[in-house]
Amino acid sequence: MHLHILGICGTFMGSLALLARDLGHKVTGSDLNVYPPMSTQLEQAGITLMQGFDRTHLQPHPDLVIVGNAMKRGIDAIEYMLDEGLAYVSGPQFLADHVLQGKHVLGVAGTHGKTTTTTMLAWVLEQAGLNPGFLIGGVPLGFKESARLGGGQYFVVEADEYDSAFFDKRSKFVHYHPKTAILNNLEFDHADIFDDLAAIQKQFHHLVRTIPSQGRIIAPITETNIDTVLEQGCWTPVVRTSLTPDAQAHLSASLIQADGSHFSVEQNGQTIAEVKWNMTGQHSVANALATIAAAEHVGVSIQTACDALSCFGGVKRRMELLDTVNGIEVYDDFAHHPTAIETTLDGARKRLGERRLWAVIEPRSNTMRMGSYKAELAHAARLADDVIWYQPEGLDWDLQPVVDTATNHALIQRTLEDVITTITTQAKAGDAVVIMSNGGFGGLHQKLIAALKKRFTGI
Repeated sequence: MHLHILGICGTFMGSLALLARDLGHKVTGSDLNVYPPMSTQLEQAGITLMQGFDRTHLQPHPDLVIVGNAMKRGIDAIEYMLDEGLAYVSGPQFLADHVLQGKHVLGVAGTHGKTTTTTMLAWVLEQAGLNPGFLIGGVPLGFKESARLGGGQYFVVEADEYDSAFFDKRSKFVHYHPKTAILNNLEFDHADIFDDLAAIQKQFHHLVRTIPSQGRIIAPITETNIDTVLEQGCWTPVVRTSLTPDAQAHLSASLIQADGSHFSVEQNGQTIAEVKWNMTGQHSVANALATIAAAEHVGVSIQTACDALSCFGGVKRRMELLDTVNGIEVYDDFAHHPTAIETTLDGARKRLGERRLWAVIEPRSNTMRMGSYKAELAHAARLADDVIWYQPEGLDWDLQPVVDTATNHALIQRTLEDVITTITTQAKAGDAVVIMSNGGFGGLHQKLIAALKKRFTGI
């Protein structure tokens, strides 16, 4: 069967394309923004990519069109698809119908940490010999690709609350029917489709309604917004985790290193195992606890899970060290929400100590562009010594008030060239530069590295 995917370079749709290919289908796809790492992964998988959304991409007619949730009425390919009466489906529905049927699904939901936790869980199950299938909304460093069918009964899926398609406004995760569900955290996000936090909580409760009574829900003990969801009705055992020793929690952590790179896992007041890894930040520890609890539900011991996490490779674009030039470290991070910015910088600060920390932030997400969190941004970035706020075209508000309320050194820049000039002329050996965006940022990462090399090595 020939499948054509509209919006194929999105993190979810790109991973779905790999699964469809492995099911034996011919897969092609279109997208407006084609950039690494997803585009590289798809091209290496032999999937033909087309730029834009032209109706000619659907000629000759594919057997089925899988429609990404970024697609809207008025797009040429969408109008052609409807006019021609082509068969079409949302990505989450295709996944549910063709991949998840008959599987023990482990779903990872939450405002933050979904991609990393999904990768952690797939990694732990893999190291335990369970050969899981998985779909990860990013490119993991420990696996060759971001999705695979696997060979066992378990499938790990990143369970996103964003809507499914222009014709299906339910959250993606209601399609997945997980038996094991991680609810990492819950905050207001996706202001383009949700009016308020209560609207998101309603969708999370739709997810809770689908989890069987013999399943397991895993949630941090401190997440009151998740408590509100569960209070609306819950028919599944709930397991709690805590970042500090807590008798009410099934699993707790005690930090051995303040940056979260070394911690112990406790149960009933007893230390069961330790994790020593390359990850940092309390958010990473929280993700690990949820992973361990989910793996335990399918028979993986706490010790085995901790051993696996101790050799966990991480995920691209999550505090990923891209290069070190003349002692200046350049990191790529996906953070695009105040909480994610804050927790990422907190982990970086604890690891770096007194070293100079730069944060280069592009407010690119729909929620950021609409200004929903503009009052929180200066505080979120306070742990960096220097913050460069990039004012992209199309931002609906001015970043100047963020700079005016900053307690650290902050400035606004409107071109990538200005960002690069500032860092290359002011950064010194020992500095760390964290570039934060949920998009390609115009290739800033590699442009900055090239400029630093040119300045310090002449290459």
